[in-house]
Amino acid sequence: MIKNRRELFSFQWTCASLAGLAFLAGCAATPVSSPKSTGWIKDEVADSYVFGYPLVLMDVAREAATGTDPGQAPVNTLRHAQALPPVGAGRPTTPSLDTLDSTGWLDVSEEPVIVVLPDPHGRYLDARALDMWTNVVWSTALLRAPAGARAAGIRTQTIAFVQKGWQGDLPAGAKRVEVSTRYVWFSARIQTNGSRDITAVRKLQRGIRVAPLSVFNGETRAATVVTRTMPPETSVASGSPAKVAALDATGFFDRLAQALADNPPAPDDPDALKKLADLGVTPGAPVQLPTRASDAIAAGLADGRDRVASAPTNVLTANGWRWFGDGVGNYGPDYALRAYAAYTQPGIGTKDDEIRATVAQDSDGQALNGANRYVIHFAPNQVPPVRGFWSVTAYTKDGALGETKPPRVSVGDRNGAKRNRDGSLDVTVSAVRVRAVNWLPVPRGDFQLVMRLYAPKPQASDGSWQPPEVVRQ
Repeated sequence: MIKNRRELFSFQWTCASLAGLAFLAGCAATPVSSPKSTGWIKDEVADSYVFGYPLVLMDVAREAATGTDPGQAPVNTLRHAQALPPVGAGRPTTPSLDTLDSTGWLDVSEEPVIVVLPDPHGRYLDARALDMWTNVVWSTALLRAPAGARAAGIRTQTIAFVQKGWQGDLPAGAKRVEVSTRYVWFSARIQTNGSRDITAVRKLQRGIRVAPLSVFNGETRAATVVTRTMPPETSVASGSPAKVAALDATGFFDRLAQALADNPPAPDDPDALKKLADLGVTPGAPVQLPTRASDAIAAGLADGRDRVASAPTNVLTANGWRWFGDGVGNYGPDYALRAYAAYTQPGIGTKDDEIRATVAQDSDGQALNGANRYVIHFAPNQVPPVRGFWSVTAYTKDGALGETKPPRVSVGDRNGAKRNRDGSLDVTVSAVRVRAVNWLPVPRGDFQLVMRLYAPKPQASDGSWQPPEVVRQ
């Protein structure tokens, strides 16, 4: 009898112990499950921010550039920059001194839009079209001579930008370019040789024609405003990265959701769209981010912003310079590269259109500063490999044209950079005038250099060519 009571007590104690352990296990599991419930939110917010950043940036830029206000133009018309950019902060970052831009936003949702480029008669002309995800859908690089030949200009071209699946007749000789997004960002850049050359550039700008198909065919009357002058201090993407950075999570993802309705991603990515759906982001619908997860959403947004501003590993670097290689312009699923390119160089073309290398440190890793003198020595086989032309321009550390004498100057083969007897080339970088053959004036404070290669050769983007270091004297 006593034995049975002992067995019963033992059995009851065992059950109680197991129940207690289960309770303790449940208590121990409780704080672990709580972070898991929002941890996925942080990760997916960051991933989705990187994925959607180019589309939001382009949508912000489009909205700022289209309309009837000063500096704007309606869709399917062009804005022409007809003067060199001014000096000072608050301007587009690192503006080019080599070309004048003609830009416009095309809407292909109702009918194709026709673009006619004039024959530049040997003058360098660079044109490209980007979809709303910053993929280059067409560019004049496709019309260039084979690699190794000199790329001066192109002949008259007619391009028809057509929404994917559109059926109908196009003008004779028009090149059909299918686009999966409603809007297309078109940009044409024409080489200029300084202020005295502006009249010739403007004449070519007037020769660029943009019109919807029905207008082009004369079926409907052309719009009253065909082109507009673009003030030199404006840019299609001017200020867009700052505007996107100012958006909170709801603002960013709501904008992304609305833009997705007309601009599906390419390539189609069901995994990325599923992550957005998990967060309550559906194309064309009001965004409904997860409730009671504000900390996770804020952390994910901060992480996403950091990732967009951080260079991915496939960006080329050498001797302090940084530039894009083969993947730029045609990104596929490389969302990190696509977002970083949109953030740092909005509107950048493919590796065959342009290479833009930047440097802000000398060969010792010190910040470039106008109090010092530097030399960039190009060995005979290190001169920028181009079929168009190349240049080096100095900017403030914030990307503005600084106060220099002479003002607004770049050095390159376009403006007569001279080589040494052995074929090498030296560029002297200094805020104080020097008697060097190739002198590049720079701002007196910290500055950065941008080297542009127009119609670069393949070795400029495959890593076999590297820009030389900037050596302090």
